[in-house]
Amino acid sequence: MCLLSIAINGDPQWPLLLVANRDEFHARPTAPLAPWPDQPILGGRDLQAGGSWMALGDNNRFALVTNYRDARRPPPADAPSRGTLVTAFIRSGQSAQAFCQSLVTPRAGFNLLLADGHGIWHYSNISGLCQPVGPGVHGLSNALLDTPWPKVVRARTALTRAIRTRALNEIDLLHLLHDEQRPEDAALPDTGVGLERERLLAPCFIRSPEYGTRASTLLLQHRSGRLLFLEEGYDRDGRAISRRRYSLDRPLLVPADPGGGAGSTVPGRAV
Repeated sequence: MCLLSIAINGDPQWPLLLVANRDEFHARPTAPLAPWPDQPILGGRDLQAGGSWMALGDNNRFALVTNYRDARRPPPADAPSRGTLVTAFIRSGQSAQAFCQSLVTPRAGFNLLLADGHGIWHYSNISGLCQPVGPGVHGLSNALLDTPWPKVVRARTALTRAIRTRALNEIDLLHLLHDEQRPEDAALPDTGVGLERERLLAPCFIRSPEYGTRASTLLLQHRSGRLLFLEEGYDRDGRAISRRRYSLDRPLLVPADPGGGAGSTVPGRAV
């Protein structure tokens, strides 16, 4: 993933609510959200290097990865794909904290968000810190968690507003990050890729012939355990070309706030 906003116990009915955009070169071969035929994993699949950008395991492990963008930090030679971290965590059965502490292989800069049934953890090999993510609405792109890039601020604001106004229809949430506004140049981060590239990468939803937003994803879980995993894929012009929807009953990925009340689960195709 390249942009996401996540609410942890931000709503009394929904302990976990996550919206995300995956940005990638259009030429990179990938498979959309689906059960993997050879592993107990539900997620998209990178068909070039293996692994996934966001996936859920049958063992109640969930993980996603974003790259850390800094052209002044060249990746190690022959560094393994960051997407393999997602599947490695799911297969490991380790707690999120133990898995983070076990990572020793040099890789290009990355962020991991890991859920193990006891909470959400963030780890980056740039900071070297593995930390629990507290309640509230957070944002992540290609810097550290909650770094206030304009797109991260807009994503967090959009999710916060949706929760506050109860605008929790699943399709509206799926499209929550379809914001193509470009900030002023003075507000752009400087990650060493040049001004034109920073401008291209600045919107929440990126549209260009070679590189852009290839999918939007919604993951949310009701306090009853009902979990919805929804992905919409896009072509080079940003047009929707696929939609995959999975509704499952699972143990909670994030413990619910005990103060939350009971409520309805996902009714059909609306939250």
